[in-house]
Amino acid sequence: MAVCARLCGVGQSRRCRRRQRHGGQDQPVSDSDVDMDDEEDERIGLLGRAITGPPNPQSLLDLPPELLVEIFSLLPGTALPTVALVCKQFKQILNTETIWRRRCAAEFGVNEDLRKMEVGGVSSRDFYVKLLHPYKSVLGLWQPDIGPYGGLLNVVVEGLFVVGWMYLPPHDPRVEDPMRRRPLFRITMSEDRKASVECMYGHKGPHKGDIQTVKKDEFSTKCNQTDHHRMPGGRQEEFRTWLEEEWGRTLEDIFHEHTQELILMKFIYTSQYDNCLTYRRIYLPPLLPTDLLRPGLFKGTYGSHGLEIVMLSFHGASARATKLTGDPNVPAGQLTLEVDLSRPVVLPDLERQRSIEELSRLVLGVHAEVQREGPAPAACPAGEGPLGVTGGNGAVGVASGGPPEGVPEGGAAGESSSEASGGAEAPPESQPFILPLGVMARNEVYPRTCKKCFYGTGQIAGHGFTSPERTPGLFVLFDKDRFGFIWLELKSFSMYSRLTDRLGHAHSPDMECFEAMLRNMQSWTS
Repeated sequence: MAVCARLCGVGQSRRCRRRQRHGGQDQPVSDSDVDMDDEEDERIGLLGRAITGPPNPQSLLDLPPELLVEIFSLLPGTALPTVALVCKQFKQILNTETIWRRRCAAEFGVNEDLRKMEVGGVSSRDFYVKLLHPYKSVLGLWQPDIGPYGGLLNVVVEGLFVVGWMYLPPHDPRVEDPMRRRPLFRITMSEDRKASVECMYGHKGPHKGDIQTVKKDEFSTKCNQTDHHRMPGGRQEEFRTWLEEEWGRTLEDIFHEHTQELILMKFIYTSQYDNCLTYRRIYLPPLLPTDLLRPGLFKGTYGSHGLEIVMLSFHGASARATKLTGDPNVPAGQLTLEVDLSRPVVLPDLERQRSIEELSRLVLGVHAEVQREGPAPAACPAGEGPLGVTGGNGAVGVASGGPPEGVPEGGAAGESSSEASGGAEAPPESQPFILPLGVMARNEVYPRTCKKCFYGTGQIAGHGFTSPERTPGLFVLFDKDRFGFIWLELKSFSMYSRLTDRLGHAHSPDMECFEAMLRNMQSWTS
């Protein structure tokens, strides 16, 4: 009705529409208000002119050009060149900037006002055809090939640029702090209306770079002016700057000799690449209704190696954490934790939790049972979750909390509560938790209650990933965004906290594709 009234000349004025948008209050006129008014006027005008067109159009060619603009704006940008081949009229209409502005917003989430860019001489069509579409294949999550250290790169459309952000964990041991970001490259439109790649590495501002697509799901970056990475004070100044960014401290503040060696080793290894790197695509794990918690990316503490990024995923009756960033012992791409969700562990009272001997007795009892039973059965098909049933001794066999999200109380459908819990009463939703005496933790600030605990194994290895082995431990679920792992052999505790950053173009098409990616990741660093 409002549109009909406007067409008749008796509809709301711009001032009325602005007051309606601001909840009935008069507000100063902003640029966004003007843009919204222009857009609405344009649409109403198009509709009005379309109504006055031929009463019985026989083909698209009979429609008013303004209505064709509306139709073509709904088509994928990749289909528009084919539409332009139909006739001269369609080709001429496809030069309308409105069409390309809307395709940039719909396909790439561009929220900038592209009309400002058009005033500068770069059309929205050029922006789509020469920058967004050609570099669409590099959007998403990637892992750089930096030996054992790996990394996490997120390539996004940001404003009028395509930017590659390297995600860095917060400074050790502040695992619950937000991630840090560092731009490695960006792609923009140059004055001659061509896409231009700029290297952002170093401290002298953007400079010439290059991007090459090696093959599907893989690309490489190259810096053409590596002298921009050098600092006046030479390698010593570069190292001190890198150390402050990487660890948030100076070398004099780090007293542990082994940690100093690890830091120096990482600097020497990573700085040799000068931002000339190869990246391989990675996906976020699919979410299944029976998952214990939402899978995704987490920051975790790894002793003298600092904070590392892991990917938590669920595979039937097991949960796995795979490293996206690693270290010389267990490199990026390798499995760091595997949790048997069919073997929950009930914690004793707080006083007995303080004893490492008591915890060892519980966990090693399950470990011995696993060794006796041999290899675990095949994982459940996708969509089927763990039942939470185990046949352990009296101390082990009931989860220390409710069932996995998506699984009814009492276990799977058709089971009674006594069958699902081995005949024991259901434990409380949460229970007190404390680390045993003698277990080292990088961060003493950890939750004092937990929801569930499970038997699991963590991977340890010598320098250079030599003699890798899986050592038993306890997986502790605190809440939907935090979990921990107690490494019994190392007498160490790792705390993990979820990454809360929004990561677009990153979800796996299906579970089969995701598991193939995990296998490839392990082969990259094996």
